[in-house]
Amino acid sequence: MSEWTQRRFWTTADIAPEAGGHGIRLDGRAVRTPAKAPLVVPGAALARAIAAEWDAQTGVIDPNTMPLTRIANSAIDKVTPQRAEVAELLAAYGESDLLCYRADGPEELVARQAAGWDPLLAWAEDTLGAPLLTAVGVMFIPQPPASVEALRRRVTPLDPFDLAPFHDLVALTGSLVLGLAALHGQQPIEDLWALSRIDETWQAEQWGDDEEAAQAAAVKAAAFSDAARFYALRQAG
Repeated sequence: MSEWTQRRFWTTADIAPEAGGHGIRLDGRAVRTPAKAPLVVPGAALARAIAAEWDAQTGVIDPNTMPLTRIANSAIDKVTPQRAEVAELLAAYGESDLLCYRADGPEELVARQAAGWDPLLAWAEDTLGAPLLTAVGVMFIPQPPASVEALRRRVTPLDPFDLAPFHDLVALTGSLVLGLAALHGQQPIEDLWALSRIDETWQAEQWGDDEEAAQAAAVKAAAFSDAARFYALRQAG
């Protein structure tokens, strides 16, 4: 049996004001999420970007070329019904943040981690009020409860259209601090992604690139960038 595919059936993709934001229209007909909820997003800038993804489709619809639509669907169908649980899941990354676990060698890798990660931990302490401990190795180290709580307070107020992209920013890197740094524009998004890949980049330099791993990393890098773009468009109003 051949796999079902959907082909473009509309002439024009546009947006229209709705209660709670802007909806996406295909020849005037409302787009719905996979769970059949209206695809309505806060802000015209985000809605226009999503409509542009639909307008760019030719022939068979390719969901892989529609990352903003995917994140919006996730915000509506998955995050909205369980916003508190998703926020708590992401806040928990502060208890075992990637940036807190360091290599014991070689010296150059140790230095790279320190140079890349220490400034972000200093930012977390100074700006977020969350000093975090570091350790060599991968054995879990408890973080100060006050710091964990300070990071949690940064996450819990986020609404579903913030949490959906934030989930990708945190889960793809394994770092709540990196995710928050992305939200705050602390560094260019490409630099933050590179900082999350210090260990992998080091290994590739020593042993050469693995083509399959490199392709997987490229997909993750694109998803990280897409999440940051979604959040920026959402803030643009």
